[in-house]
Amino acid sequence: MTSMQRPCLYNKWLENKRQICTLIVRTNRFLFWLIAPALVPVFAVLCSCPVWSTHLEPDQDTSVPEEWSHAGRVAPSDRVELTFALKQQNVDRLRALLDQVSDPDSPQYGKFLSLEEVASLVRPSQLTHKVVRSWLQSHGVKDCQSVATEDFLHCEMTAHVAERLLPGSQFHRYWNGQRSLVRSPSLYSVHEDVSKHLDFVGGVHRFPPKMQAVSRGWTNGKPREADFHLGVTPAVLRSRYNLTEADVGSAENNSQAVAQFLEQFYHPADLAMFMFLLGRGFKHMSEVTRVVGTQGGGKAGLEASLDIEYIMSTGANISTWVFTNPGRHESQEPFLQWIVLLSNMSAVPWVHTISYGDDEDSLATAYMTRINTEFMKAGVRGISMLFASGDSGAGCRHLTKSNVFRPSFPASSPYVTTVGGTALKNPFAMSYEVTDYISGGGFSNVFAMPNYQVSAVNGYLKTMQALPPSTYFNTSGRAYPDIAALSDNYWVVSNRVPIPWVSGTSASTPVVGGMLSLINDQRFLKGLPSLGFLNPRLYKLLGQGLYDVTDGCHLGCLDEQVEGKGFCAAPSWDPVTGWGTPNYPALLAALLD
Repeated sequence: MTSMQRPCLYNKWLENKRQICTLIVRTNRFLFWLIAPALVPVFAVLCSCPVWSTHLEPDQDTSVPEEWSHAGRVAPSDRVELTFALKQQNVDRLRALLDQVSDPDSPQYGKFLSLEEVASLVRPSQLTHKVVRSWLQSHGVKDCQSVATEDFLHCEMTAHVAERLLPGSQFHRYWNGQRSLVRSPSLYSVHEDVSKHLDFVGGVHRFPPKMQAVSRGWTNGKPREADFHLGVTPAVLRSRYNLTEADVGSAENNSQAVAQFLEQFYHPADLAMFMFLLGRGFKHMSEVTRVVGTQGGGKAGLEASLDIEYIMSTGANISTWVFTNPGRHESQEPFLQWIVLLSNMSAVPWVHTISYGDDEDSLATAYMTRINTEFMKAGVRGISMLFASGDSGAGCRHLTKSNVFRPSFPASSPYVTTVGGTALKNPFAMSYEVTDYISGGGFSNVFAMPNYQVSAVNGYLKTMQALPPSTYFNTSGRAYPDIAALSDNYWVVSNRVPIPWVSGTSASTPVVGGMLSLINDQRFLKGLPSLGFLNPRLYKLLGQGLYDVTDGCHLGCLDEQVEGKGFCAAPSWDPVTGWGTPNYPALLAALLD
């Protein structure tokens, strides 16, 4: 955090105000602010005294993405909704607990916590609650809702009050052709004494990124002239990964979920049509068990259709939920809204797959760190969180004098399982897999390499001869992906139309998620707990139960140094396909104890 404090300067005509300024500075500033908040900015102007404020997210990128156009200043009376992330207690202890319940060599392995136990561990202190609520109430903010863990507050207020509450913020409306958002293009701050009790404030910054799934067979909404292509279907996946007709779910307490954001909705009719056309040869469900949130009434999203149709194909006959978060208010961040929702539900599915990501450098470190804590909370509850690795290869960030690779978050989080992508070497036959050149992967610039992967990653760095220059990536950062699956040329039914050539790691992620759900199913039938946070166990398997992908490279910076190439696949773990793709019966055997 960086402070906005500066020396108190006095003009000659204000010399007779010196005693007032001195009184404010020498007395308890928070007490003065609490008793008479309206007088603080007045005296600040008269005396040139600082307002004692601190940026919570000083490194947050506040630029407006090109797909969003400015639609005017928000009126002072317009309502905005903000999410206050309160400082939690015992985060280090939470991290230690996650290590214990996720490490198969630990006596605590699989001894997960309930939501109530997690809440009692991380619940903010009484002082934090008192300070934050007093601060809000002193500005007239009383319309607030908390969550079960008591570490988030949703509050609604006018834009005028929000801008007074968060000095520096200035709310504007933006439009992308489908919906509007309210965001501040300038950084906000909070009172210095309050900053000690908050991680960040949601609903001020962060535009949602574009969804990832694309169809290479359609251009401008019209099908291109098609060539013959095998394409990936449930039958192809089940054949490649050795799933038999008997490999379907049967445990009553099993469930899985996908999460969708903004305009991404699925249509039940599309799912039914997909299963009728392509879901033959194995027992499956043709309806989603539960939708959490509100489905939109417009066209189905290709991303949503892909996620649901394929998690229910590999994770066949398993109860499936859809979390749909379009943002209940213009100032809500849909991804954050979903994270907070999980903190308020005592019963949630065991496996969640999310095809969502943003450039790591576009997000505040404080924000990502707190989101990591939310992932840890899910892990200690026995929940597996899978994220797509992205569709830009190693990525590229263009700096003034050089280029660097551009990692993605949450893919770069040490507390999720990140899924990369592959393609069939011969698309006309059931051949072996090679790297999909769009598959995201690399090294975090924010988070240190977790202990569970140090040996595997260092092995790659030491033995791989054709590495990019070290100036392009952080060799000590969290490396991803962890695992992979086919991500190229899927068939999807969306808006009652079969669509070919749909590609992206948003395809491989639900495929892996469905297979982990099947493994959970078998574990439940044996009286074992869920897999939970998979990575510590996955890295101890050393590739057991997986097809090693050793052929191909992904995209990087298009410059003279790397010439458009990022990292390349190699034997064992690599930052393009992780440990490789599932050989289901072998992976089941490795994880069924």
